[in-house]
Amino acid sequence: MVDATSPVTLRTRKFITNRLLQRRQMVLDVIHPARANVSKAELSEKLATMYKANKEQCVIFGLRTHFGGGRSTGFALIYDSRESMNFEPRHRLVKAGLATKVEKPSRKLRKERKNRQKKLRGTQKKKGAEAKKK
Repeated sequence: MVDATSPVTLRTRKFITNRLLQRRQMVLDVIHPARANVSKAELSEKLATMYKANKEQCVIFGLRTHFGGGRSTGFALIYDSRESMNFEPRHRLVKAGLATKVEKPSRKLRKERKNRQKKLRGTQKKKGAEAKKK
């Protein structure tokens, strides 16, 4: 039976202190013999306690479970401060709840609007942006 409270071992390799981006970066090896995989939230908590950092400043991504299970490898970043996290890609900040998602119309709608505008000139282009009412 798989136990959600079974022990998990974290090992770090290729540790680099990146002063330019104000972070520590490393390859993260996770050993979880009695579990299918481990949540990123749990891993960031464990990593924060290992490196005496805030768990909100720990970013874990690119986790891949090895064939046969029991081991995973990924990448981890620990930022020095909340302000230095602006180097992080926007989609990861949105996932962490530190940025808001930009709401925009679907790709198909944007393409249809663009093609409608191609057929018009001048001030009519603005009117062509709105979809035709049926």
